[in-house]
Amino acid sequence: MKRVINEQVGDQIREMLVNEPDVEEKTMFSGHCFLVNGKLCVCVNQEDLLCRIGHDRVVEELENGNARQMLMNGRASKDFVYVALADITGGRQLAYWIDLCLQFNPQAKAAKKKK
Repeated sequence: MKRVINEQVGDQIREMLVNEPDVEEKTMFSGHCFLVNGKLCVCVNQEDLLCRIGHDRVVEELENGNARQMLMNGRASKDFVYVALADITGGRQLAYWIDLCLQFNPQAKAAKKKK
């Protein structure tokens, strides 16, 4: 199954992360993901951003109606939200979400390496 992503948004994210010293790109979560310092930071597919912003910001953004909860196997993923690309109307709004992801990145836990 081919994954479809919004290439324009992917390119914008890449540009916003250009000054980060350790950025890796992978295909995961049905989209194109950007890892910063070995930790998942943000992903883009055709319709959404998946943002890792931490539990406190997740609660705040959900209360503000700016995002929707990420569910994995029927359970809420506490540090992640989806943001509809249709709701991001410009570079400033995209930068807002990328900044939130980068702010949380130092506290995020890295995934366990598979053997």
